[in-house]
Amino acid sequence: MSYPGYPPNNQGFPGQPGVQQPGSQLPYPPYPGGNVGQQGYPMPSAYPPGQPSYPQQSPYPPQVGQYPPQPSGQFLPQSGSYTPNPSMYPSSAVPSQYPSSNVAGQYPSTVPGQYPSSTNPGQYPPQAAPYPNAQLPSSYAPQSAAYPTQSAYPPTQQTSSVYPNMTAGGYGGGSQVPPQAAYPPISTPAHYQPLSSSPTQKKSNPTVRPANPFDPRRDAEILRKAMKGFGTDEKSIIQVLAHRVNSQRQEIAVQFKTMYGKDLISDLKSELSGKFEDLIVGLMTPTYDFLAKEIHNAIDGIGTNEETIIEIICTASNAEINNIKMAYHKLFGNDLEKELMGETSGSFRRLLVSLCQGQRNENTFVDVASAQCDAQNLLKAGELQFGTDESTFNMILCSRSYCQLQQVFLEYHRLTGRDFEDVIKSEFSGDIENGLRAIVKSVRDKSSYFAKRLHESMAGFGTNDRALIRIVATRCEIDMVDIKNAYMSMYGKSLEADIASDTFMDDTSGDYKKCLTALVVG
Repeated sequence: MSYPGYPPNNQGFPGQPGVQQPGSQLPYPPYPGGNVGQQGYPMPSAYPPGQPSYPQQSPYPPQVGQYPPQPSGQFLPQSGSYTPNPSMYPSSAVPSQYPSSNVAGQYPSTVPGQYPSSTNPGQYPPQAAPYPNAQLPSSYAPQSAAYPTQSAYPPTQQTSSVYPNMTAGGYGGGSQVPPQAAYPPISTPAHYQPLSSSPTQKKSNPTVRPANPFDPRRDAEILRKAMKGFGTDEKSIIQVLAHRVNSQRQEIAVQFKTMYGKDLISDLKSELSGKFEDLIVGLMTPTYDFLAKEIHNAIDGIGTNEETIIEIICTASNAEINNIKMAYHKLFGNDLEKELMGETSGSFRRLLVSLCQGQRNENTFVDVASAQCDAQNLLKAGELQFGTDESTFNMILCSRSYCQLQQVFLEYHRLTGRDFEDVIKSEFSGDIENGLRAIVKSVRDKSSYFAKRLHESMAGFGTNDRALIRIVATRCEIDMVDIKNAYMSMYGKSLEADIASDTFMDDTSGDYKKCLTALVVG
């Protein structure tokens, strides 16, 4: 049998039994299994038995100087003739036709001589391998699109998205270009970046701080003396209770009952009256019990005060939500989530249920690519479709951290040029609008939100004393200094001045005003 391109050779080829290579010391051994060509080119042992023909022509021409000169009478592979298929040669067995100073393993498992070895990188320019199963050297980047997931791509060429910092998990899995994507690039190249101005990182700035030194027994004695006999010394009561934090007030109540066998709150109720009584009782009540009672009052009876629910639930942290739920169950024996579900409906009910889980992410880092993706989803759920997909807004605003939501609002503004709160106004209405806007305001600046709530409680005819007492009594230990600054910036008047002018008609004795002012001023 003969092969195209090779003339018959009656003298045999190297590799036939008993034929000695000219210039060599030893004859070539026979091929295993006797698989030897009869009148032509020998069949290598790596071919499986019964191979009908040689593999197809290789696109790799022999390199100049790749093979050493052969002795006379030997036939070298010519263009268009047989070229060994590298995938059929084991890497540890090199055919004897190509003698070399190197032993088995000289040729890589891909194409012989095409790619340089690791000891001599850069000898030949890299080319795309035509064999799908061929493993390219890790030091070269593939030039063909047949290898889209090769790790040899440089980091700067892994993506071609017009979005900076966009990863494979971004919009459309990296296969779609977001609409209106031509906005200025993000200045920070890092995928994660801390926001030093995030609300979760701000330190508390209260007006009422723990008294130091603190003597609960002496405070109990002062209160007992102020309520004993004819008349009440309201000034002493304000001096003690308005300058102690809630935990210290609870210690005073314990010492009062230990020393005198009487309940301090009951004695205060019997000695005080009106709004001043409500304020003092609110100060003496544990904070989460007080907030749970406020929610219960908002849903009890005919109608529901959604503003109170929004103020407490939509601005609370995970820990605050869980503590309020436990306090509500302790005081009223019911589950807060079920109570809210029974009093609300629609999208607003789903918003409250989501917040009641207390599972918001509260880390202090921002994933920029995820924020871009969320901004795209919010855009598609609102402005880019007829109607509004409330579930998308609910999911993002109830689960993302405050830091992350700040970045989402920024990305949304870069896409559309619109403020996110204005988008909520145009897409929603009623209680769900107020709830979502409360979340947005809390994310941006919670002190400004409570400053507005205080102003609304005193605006117009009359005063919403319940809201005024609730906000002052709870926020004075958290961020009342920031609230006062925001109030002055927003309305051009100090908070204590508005409290003094607005509460005068409702308090003939002035004790209510004095106590509120003491809590606000500190």
